[in-house]
Amino acid sequence: VQLQASGGGLVQAGGSLRLSCAATGSSFILHDVRWYRQTPGKQRELVATITSDSSTNYADSVKGRFTISRDGAQNAVYLQMNSLKPEDTAVYYCSAEIMPIATMTLSRYWGQGTLVTVSS
Repeated sequence: VQLQASGGGLVQAGGSLRLSCAATGSSFILHDVRWYRQTPGKQRELVATITSDSSTNYADSVKGRFTISRDGAQNAVYLQMNSLKPEDTAVYYCSAEIMPIATMTLSRYWGQGTLVTVSS
């Protein structure tokens, strides 16, 4: 099973981007999915979480601007980012709890980062 993050890029302040996190591989069950972000010299910050029943939670810094959602049929999770600010600039990572049917073991998987740059 692999996680693939995409959708980063360069955007002006006030603009929008949508990040995608797709889980692919042999049969599995996708549980909670989280988006984190990290800038050089800082700890990785939890940005948003969506549970298997689509409950959501956000960091205070992004509430009202970011929306996390999931497409169960596609095993994908999205992070819609609106009203972007320069301080949102970071590498964004998706992370998911996944249970491969073959092992029935729940583990946390990480996707590669995708860079979001917000210019002022």
